[in-house]
Parts: sequence; C-alpha cells; structure tokens
Amino acid sequence: MKRGKLLNAPLSALIARVGHTDEIVVCDAGLPIPDGPERIDLALMPGTPTLLTTLDALLSELTVERVVLAQEIKTVSPDCHQALLERLTRHEQEQGKPITVDYVSHTEFKAQSQHSRAIVRSGETTPYANLILCAGVAF
Repeated sequence: MKRGKLLNAPLSALIARVGHTDEIVVCDAGLPIPDGPERIDLALMPGTPTLLTTLDALLSELTVERVVLAQEIKTVSPDCHQALLERLTRHEQEQGKPITVDYVSHTEFKAQSQHSRAIVRSGETTPYANLILCAGVAF
C-alpha cells in the first residue's frame, strides 16, 4: 500500500507524470473545462471537497515554482485569496524553494487553462477560487 498522504490514484498518477513547468489547474465547481487537458473531477456536492483540501492533497507530493491566479479573486473573494497565499507560503517553506505568484484576468486564466496537463475540479463554490500550479523540480 502507498505510504504517502495522497491516496487518489488519478491525482497520484498525474503528479508522477508532470515535468518541470507543466501546469495543473485546480478549480472550483464552476470553471469551464475545455476539451484537451485531462479532467479529474473530485466534486461530490457543493463545497466537497473544498479547493483548499484539494490543494493540500496535491501539495503533499508536488514541487511548485509558480502559481497563477485570476486577479478578480483579490476583490471578489479576499478570504479565499488570503487562505491560498498562506497555503502557498507554507508550501514554499516546506519545499525550500520560492513560489512566484502571478495574476491575470479571469478571461486570460481560462485561456491559459486550455494548455494545462490536467484540470482538477473541486466542489468549491467560492467565486474565482481557481489556480494554476506550475511544476518545479525537486532537486
């Protein structure tokens, strides 16, 4: 049996496949998911699982060098924005490498998500609760 914290087989396999600079979108229940990227749908019902729970699962095994957020999250969902920044700061300390946070318009975010390796859908219902994780290297 796997020893790590991440038990979801599709998420674990995704992390094993990503390379440096590959992108993974972690999104709320409402983000449109384009054809192309792998879709891993974890949403069970509104709020389950939360974006933060889903993010924590991914961060338990992923090295991240950059994150992209929609600029709208700052004003529309400031509590979620702050919680995401706190998680990223904690992960930055745990991995011992900096994480750059970039902001784009929500329209640009949706366009960029089309080029991601996968989109992981949570049950989150907070507006603009979406992020793109850009894989770093563990060495």
